[in-house]
Amino acid sequence: MEEQALAGCHSLYQMAQSTLAVDIGGTGLKAAVMDPNGDFVSERIHMETPIGAHPDAMIAMIAEFVRELSGYTRISAGFPGMVRDGVVLTAPNLGNDAWSGYNLATALQEAIGRPTRVANDADVQGLAVIAGTGIEMVVTLGTGFGTALYKDGRMCPHLEISQQPFCNGQSYDEHVGDAARREAGNGKWQARVLRAIENMRQLTHFDRLYIGGGNAKKLSADLPSDVTIVDNLAGLSGGVALWRD
Repeated sequence: MEEQALAGCHSLYQMAQSTLAVDIGGTGLKAAVMDPNGDFVSERIHMETPIGAHPDAMIAMIAEFVRELSGYTRISAGFPGMVRDGVVLTAPNLGNDAWSGYNLATALQEAIGRPTRVANDADVQGLAVIAGTGIEMVVTLGTGFGTALYKDGRMCPHLEISQQPFCNGQSYDEHVGDAARREAGNGKWQARVLRAIENMRQLTHFDRLYIGGGNAKKLSADLPSDVTIVDNLAGLSGGVALWRD
């Protein structure tokens, strides 16, 4: 009886601490329920990101999308742009200016009915993979070029490096994003990625850099010894860390 009671208490604790993790990407939107350790306790569901949709319409779609998931008491979301205190400042790849100034955390909380925390999607992904020592950086290769920076495990203020000039008058997003990869071919694109990595090294003097995002698996070039490719599912599992004070 005592063992059953302990098991029941553990199950209730797991549910009380379980997080609905939502990863809003420039191409796809993923969601799953995670336990306190960042492990999946539900299937991962996926849909295409409705590019150009008004934020209110996208929130309604997300709320409907996650209805099949249950057993969570809080929400985390990674968003492809600059987010400050739950409010979106930029959304360069979502095709609707109404995102600027949009309170994403409040909108998700009201639509789904659970406390919500939101951060940039690269910031969230990094929380699942960093070692927590020194200067660590995350680069995500997907629709655009996402970045995140950490010092001794603590997230630094987000920088919109993706929108900064990189080469031939193009930004990092324009020169290294998925559209550029398709146009230039994988060979030229990989050379651009390697150059971008060295730019990040000069900018931050990172101790280690992690590469994630949907296009990370398309990298076959030899990478520097202090650069590691990580699983793109970290974009979901990192959401749990947003709730660790």
